[in-house]
Amino acid sequence: MSGKWSEQNIPDQSGRVAIVTGANTGLGYETARALAEHGATVVLAVRNIEKGRQAAARINGDVTVQALDLTSLASIRSAAADLRAAHPRIDLLINNAGVMYTPRQTTADGFEMQFGTNHLGHFALTGLLLDRLLPVPGSRVVTVSSGGHRIRADIHFDDLQWEHAYSRVAAYGQSKLANLMFTYELQRRLTPHGATIAVAAHPGVSNTELIRHTPTAVRLPITWLATLLTQNAEMGALPTLRAATDPNVTGGQYYGPGNLLQIRGYPKQVTSSPASHNKTIQQRLWTVSEQLTGVTYPVPELTR
Repeated sequence: MSGKWSEQNIPDQSGRVAIVTGANTGLGYETARALAEHGATVVLAVRNIEKGRQAAARINGDVTVQALDLTSLASIRSAAADLRAAHPRIDLLINNAGVMYTPRQTTADGFEMQFGTNHLGHFALTGLLLDRLLPVPGSRVVTVSSGGHRIRADIHFDDLQWEHAYSRVAAYGQSKLANLMFTYELQRRLTPHGATIAVAAHPGVSNTELIRHTPTAVRLPITWLATLLTQNAEMGALPTLRAATDPNVTGGQYYGPGNLLQIRGYPKQVTSSPASHNKTIQQRLWTVSEQLTGVTYPVPELTR
């Protein structure tokens, strides 16, 4: 296969059910659109139902909309119940939604907004839906991380919710590092079950609405350089699409743009930071995440 993997390489998705969070705009929209255009039944899981319906109307395919607010465990449980009732089987769960560089805020459950949305919300949703994926051959959980997992990133167990001091950059880095650690730990737990795999992806630097909370001093240079360094959402979605559909993908892999320090380009398998592979921290994060969300997975920890 050519190194330029694109939407044309997506295999026929007919008969597959895909749930994409944050799919009414940007990367999530392009991911959902491409899957639907290749035959998948796609659910746009979004906070704003009206925007979700408008997005669905622009997509040519079998698309429905599901209310999902990842900042609320009650909403996540309600959405999971709806999805379970509507879909006895799920082939793809794409954990795409996210917030970036927000001012210090908390979710409905008191979690720091970036950690609560980007990691804990998706951790809870995945756990509540996983038994719909486990029996399905070729099913995948794809979680979108970021190059930001390398920037001032650590799992701050002594202050996970940033109650004592707050850095929006470091908090974002923590949430994106958590996405990768979640993927790697989930894959280990899935391995004995065989059918389902966990994969991660990142979009490089994509010109989407995600940067709206970036401080002005940072956002203005980003905007100025956008045409030079960033790529559009259609290209930014390709690593996620490859992770979700390429038959050669295996569990525990990480996909991102192949050029310019993973900033842009066609998707390929890439490496994540050494910190993301710390199994002890992965296990501890998993335990804490179950405690915070109240969601216990149907795949127990392996004996190490």
